[in-house]
Amino acid sequence: MSLSLKTAPAPPRRRGPSAAAWTAAALLAVVHALALEGTGFSLTTLAQGWQGMAAFVGDALPPDLDWTGTLGPSLRAAAVTLYIGLLGTTLSVPFALVLAVLAARVTSYGTVPYQAARSLLSFLRSVPDVVFALIFVTAVGLGPFAGVLALVVHNTGVMGKLWAEAMEESDPGPREALRVLGASRAQTALHAVLPTVLPQLVGLLLYRFDVNVRASLVLGLVGAGGIGFLINQSIKLFRFDQMATHIFVVLILVIAVDQLSALVRRRISP
Repeated sequence: MSLSLKTAPAPPRRRGPSAAAWTAAALLAVVHALALEGTGFSLTTLAQGWQGMAAFVGDALPPDLDWTGTLGPSLRAAAVTLYIGLLGTTLSVPFALVLAVLAARVTSYGTVPYQAARSLLSFLRSVPDVVFALIFVTAVGLGPFAGVLALVVHNTGVMGKLWAEAMEESDPGPREALRVLGASRAQTALHAVLPTVLPQLVGLLLYRFDVNVRASLVLGLVGAGGIGFLINQSIKLFRFDQMATHIFVVLILVIAVDQLSALVRRRISP
């Protein structure tokens, strides 16, 4: 009886990085070197400036907790900042929804509306909210109203883009079934696309609310009201102890909004 011995196949030879990978790595290294040079990035300079940072922190601590002059106005301004972020998010919903429907291939009414909606969303998204705030400050004056308008316009572009992408990734089954039955694009969007992506749309809306509350803080630095205005004022007056109080209030506000958004997202998640 003869036994035949089968030779085990040799393990595959490990291949090193390809030439394209080496080229990409080298290009990335060159770009980083240029970026470090162009921005003046220097850890030595940072280390040499420790005395200035220590003096700044020393002036800011302990924070000024006087209720009448600092803490009370800070809490009221934080509420205004929250209101700016809230209205800037909710008032942009109808505009973002219409543009999202037109900018999604599965619900758009043709090439021209699709390209027009995409272009408008790109424009609104590319212009920073601070620029919109400066424009509206010249129109309606200093105050929270300018901040709300700026966030409504900018958030329409951002949220419309996110919602359009969510609609394009929706389940094709329900919308194809309605189209076979002769449903119009509006009926398909209303009864097939939107119901399937509604939890995702709400999640993106909550995310944008979280971002807009932080953005409304920055808008206050350019005269759009809220606690950002108080922070800017404290810095100009060299009252860094008041600035520390305002920043502490902002921290509490941001944590509260983040926890609330996370709670709602957990409730609506399937």
